Amino acid sequence: MFSLLRKSLRPSSSGKAPPAQRMVDVGNLSVPITIKENQRATRITLRIEPGGKALKMTIPYGLHHREVDDFLERHNGWLKAKLSKFSQEESSIRDGGTIAIRGVAHRIEHTGTLRGVTQLARNAEGEAVLRVSGAPEHMGRRIATFLKKEARADLERLVALHAGAIGKPVRSISMKDTRSRWGSCSHDGNLSFSWRIVMAPESVIDYLAAHEVAHLKEMNHGPKFWALCNRLCPDMEASKAWLKRHGSQLHAIDFG
Repeated sequence: MFSLLRKSLRPSSSGKAPPAQRMVDVGNLSVPITIKENQRATRITLRIEPGGKALKMTIPYGLHHREVDDFLERHNGWLKAKLSKFSQEESSIRDGGTIAIRGVAHRIEHTGTLRGVTQLARNAEGEAVLRVSGAPEHMGRRIATFLKKEARADLERLVALHAGAIGKPVRSISMKDTRSRWGSCSHDGNLSFSWRIVMAPESVIDYLAAHEVAHLKEMNHGPKFWALCNRLCPDMEASKAWLKRHGSQLHAIDFG
């Protein structure tokens, strides 16, 4: 997620408020934007949502729509540069394309058969591949189903390891496709994870498991929590940095 903050603005009590939802032209793209007024806001905040498929703007209450239009026009170049990171080719699932699994790029190979399992393999050149059967139009769905199973297997193993290290029970583990967060932990020990994390390197998957398990003991993000998280996952800082740099690209992949 990218964010941009600019100078404080004075709301106009007589100006017409901008629509809550609209489309913005950025280069050759038309991107949806949600605009929310906030009485405590003193400046415009613009964010690119995870995956690069939408924008979110927070504005001071009563701000005239012309101020919003001017802001978007001034920063159209900034948006174009940031959104270019989410190329359609890289985010689409297709035969011959690639997808990362545990941080390793795998060539997608459609087997041409209607029946069979989705599986990891090596081709004659030793390249990592993901072989997918079934109808071509169902390829994205079949790959997503495979990734969910792989993510659950990895996270169940890692959660058990970290929970055992701190002596805390886990009530349940669920896989979701959330965009706002990679994981969550409830007070009664229910852990939830975004299955897309299985596309990240193994060290990042381990960090996410350690992060949510640490919440079983420290339901906050205070110094004690981070110390515990670092003890469970010594690669914490590098993994956090990886998610910050590359997490949006994982959300951008369209499985149909």
